[in-house]
Amino acid sequence: MTDVLQGLNLPLLQNADLKNKVVLVRVDHNVVKKGIIHDPYRIDATIGTLYYINAKGGKIILMTHAGRPKNKKTGEILISDDTSIQPIVDYLENKLHITLKTPDFMPHDNQGYLGIETSINHLIRDLKNDEIDGIYLPNTRWFAGEESKTEDADRFAYQLAGLADIYVNDAFGSWQAHASTVKVAKYLPSYAGFLMQREIANLERIYSPERPFISVVAGSKFDTKVDSLNALLKVSDYLVLGGVIYNAYLCAKYGIEIKGVEQEDIEHAKTFVEFAAEFPGKLIELPYIVESDTMEGKIKGQFRIREIADLKKGDKLNYILDVDPSSFHSEAVLKIFSEAKTIFVNAVMGYTPYFNEGTIALDELIDKNTAAVKLYGGGDTMQELKRLLPGLYIVALDSPKYYIFTGGGAVLKAIQEGNVLGLEPVKALLNSVQK
Repeated sequence: MTDVLQGLNLPLLQNADLKNKVVLVRVDHNVVKKGIIHDPYRIDATIGTLYYINAKGGKIILMTHAGRPKNKKTGEILISDDTSIQPIVDYLENKLHITLKTPDFMPHDNQGYLGIETSINHLIRDLKNDEIDGIYLPNTRWFAGEESKTEDADRFAYQLAGLADIYVNDAFGSWQAHASTVKVAKYLPSYAGFLMQREIANLERIYSPERPFISVVAGSKFDTKVDSLNALLKVSDYLVLGGVIYNAYLCAKYGIEIKGVEQEDIEHAKTFVEFAAEFPGKLIELPYIVESDTMEGKIKGQFRIREIADLKKGDKLNYILDVDPSSFHSEAVLKIFSEAKTIFVNAVMGYTPYFNEGTIALDELIDKNTAAVKLYGGGDTMQELKRLLPGLYIVALDSPKYYIFTGGGAVLKAIQEGNVLGLEPVKALLNSVQK
């Protein structure tokens, strides 16, 4: 890991002088849905960074985004319990036996918070006097400047920087170029936290994999994945698709119709089919799919297995909601997965929560290959592994043969860019040390 990070010349937390410094830490604790934490994995993954800062005498101010409180059409920002960071504060206080305080700011006419208010100063004074253990700012997306494309973003970043002496980015999953992830690094000495370092080091196992290298990717929209799929086709020995993007691919390649697949996705898939033709033998088609008459559940008599080999141009299928487990028992697929040395997975194969068998079969097959390194993307991939195979999930957390990224979207973006420096927050850290 050290060699990879040294090669990047990235400023590392362990090289910072933290004693008696106020340290602003951007984390990706985006784990709250409607006020409930469903999996604290991304919170727990940052505790090493927080403990280190505290042990070295630093005073911590935390910040994260949570959900999407901004209406993209109207620009209004809704401040509500659904996107509050309070459950995260409660979790950390109970787990670490510490006291965290969140400042109270005044929202402005459906525009969220216009900036950092001076009322936070008394909390910073309490922090410096050891009367509290840390400060957790409100959801960064509650601030008008966080996602702004105007000078408001710089103003907000400057205000954030004014709270602290040092900035630490430990939010690999938050790869968007926002005020709290990129712009604040212009104003403070900035460092990569330990989670950020681990994620970057494990990305190198995708950039320079031990071969054969298999990538498995699923998703609901082809347009958000096509650039990553093109990049993966180039670097992988084999690529396997699942979910709606596999359905769109089948429509594009075989000239069929599948209920619920939008024409826009099919058009993107057609471009991908043409691109994939330049890499013969790399794209592995899972041979058996599950057709359902309804999306309301896996109802007896209303679903059936269809074979890809039997598809004819002009066929019209109902919803395709899973890959049948028998796909992973076919001789060709078994051979490819059993011989792999590196497997990257950012995929839920079926329509949750009803169609689970394809995802279970995939994860169990991957686990049988005890020699391969298995790299799992975050988000839904991680959630479904935990829900469907909790025993395997627990093993994977501690196994040297597994690594679970905290941000699946960030991994795909990094793959698409071809280099970790294509991620704007990482580039911002590097630029901060070069000034």
